[in-house]
Amino acid sequence: MQTIYVNSSYKILQKVVKKALLTFLLCVFFQASYAQLTATEYQKIDEIFSQWNVPNHPGGAIGVMKGGKVIFSKAYGLASLEYLIPNSTGTRFNVASVSKQFTAMGIVRLHLQGKLSVDDNIKKYMPELPEFAEKITIRQMLHHTSGLRSLHTLFALAGWRGDDTRTNEDLYRIMQDQRNLNFEPGSEFLYCNTGYMFMAKIIEEVTGEEFTSWMKKSVFDPLGMTDTYIEDKYNRVVPNNATSYYTQKNEFDRAVEYWGYVGSGNMHSTTADLLTWLENFSTPKSGWEKAFKMMLTIDPLNNGAYNDYAFGVRLDSFKGVKRVQHGGSIGGYRSFIGTYPDEKLSIAIITNFSTASPGSKANKIAEILLTDKQGDTKATTTPKGIKLPTKTLSKYIASYWDDGSNGLRKIYLKNDILRYVRSENNETPLIPVKKNEFLLSGSSVKVRFESDKKEKTMTVTNGNSSTVFKAFEPVSTPYSKELLQSIAGEYFSPELKTSYYVSIDDNNLIGNHIRHGNFEIEIIKKDVLKGNSAFQFVKLKRNEKGNVIGAFVSNSRAKNVWFEKQNLNE
Repeated sequence: MQTIYVNSSYKILQKVVKKALLTFLLCVFFQASYAQLTATEYQKIDEIFSQWNVPNHPGGAIGVMKGGKVIFSKAYGLASLEYLIPNSTGTRFNVASVSKQFTAMGIVRLHLQGKLSVDDNIKKYMPELPEFAEKITIRQMLHHTSGLRSLHTLFALAGWRGDDTRTNEDLYRIMQDQRNLNFEPGSEFLYCNTGYMFMAKIIEEVTGEEFTSWMKKSVFDPLGMTDTYIEDKYNRVVPNNATSYYTQKNEFDRAVEYWGYVGSGNMHSTTADLLTWLENFSTPKSGWEKAFKMMLTIDPLNNGAYNDYAFGVRLDSFKGVKRVQHGGSIGGYRSFIGTYPDEKLSIAIITNFSTASPGSKANKIAEILLTDKQGDTKATTTPKGIKLPTKTLSKYIASYWDDGSNGLRKIYLKNDILRYVRSENNETPLIPVKKNEFLLSGSSVKVRFESDKKEKTMTVTNGNSSTVFKAFEPVSTPYSKELLQSIAGEYFSPELKTSYYVSIDDNNLIGNHIRHGNFEIEIIKKDVLKGNSAFQFVKLKRNEKGNVIGAFVSNSRAKNVWFEKQNLNE
């Protein structure tokens, strides 16, 4: 019995010693790793993510680096709701469009090695592409100014649903049938996944290697990003990957994985690897100085104007401090990484549920750690404005249209306040600052109304960019039988190899696609229609006799795709 007692005591003592040693080591680790954080700062950051740290809830991983040292690293929530596996600081997440800066770095490395030039015509490497009216350069794809129609919206118009599997090969096939661009290359900025997928192809053509393996060998491994890889097979089983979820009315649905494309997204990584990457924007690894400097290249548009998109990263500021940042979204994954090079501060947040809002949470962390900075962290404060009589305000009530951007805006008056309406669930009060000039509430966007005997216009100015909308008279209802019959019919796109059908039902137009089903079509002005998110804005084309012969169809990132009206002689 005595022997048993001694052995039991020894085991208890052993456990106590182990626990004490573990506690000591954790304290040492905390002091070493988080020495630059006060207890209050740590608690404030931790509280930002308290809602993730509850049972049966996805979450994410957060990493913060200051002066080359990790000062905060923690994971919250579950990586798998099905198997109740928690996220860890080593869990990998799909970082979605955060991937773009790494593709850009691949291009930059090849440029600096003299194996390509960012000013090369892309047809040099992809001769199978159609002959567009203007040449497109790699530089323009880096800046999202190429004019190429973008992946998801183009596929949606072609009839693909949101959960359909899509690969780079699918994109190459559909792009070979395109005959037009969204706009003249270099004339506008429009975010475009297509260009970054093309750059993956160009890297393969130049190196003779698969994009995924070349990026690992030439970018990830040399930079010490040992837990980072690019996934080109959406259904591959890889250990330690988080599952992503959509948030649906306080419940979570598993996001169906359909994404098998690379270049524009689908890099998987950890917060540690992402912080390692971000550190190079302030303290580049030896031999990488020119590459990271080139990543920050900002080039003007054709008209001399600038935007904030460099090579795969956005350049902006927060609290008056220069920042390099990018976010990402695919399935239920959400990500945001940003660095403040002058402060040597970097933040990486990667998550596995759709309402995570990592960008706003990264801003909250920055507010805590940049307390000595005086820059504004809130949305622009709108001045109180001046008082204008209802009679004056009423002059500006109208529907407005911009033909170039397919932009529809409505202005109406409610409670003596003008409302600026972008869509059914998106309206903003207008604050008068002059008789005919207003500010969108909570922003610095200016809205100016002008009129003469011929037309009434609304100019919307955001920074250096202005858009002129013209007032129009909506088509009166009920629509005439002749008008509806002139529009009804089959519309076929030779660029997308697909048809939409427009029919008449109870004096209304109904659109149909075999994969999208039925949807309502509204006549918003003469020869301009509005449908669903894919078949969004439709500009009818008529012949000399006034008969509709086709339509130019646009959605958010695919503009003016031609659809021919069929059976014109019937």
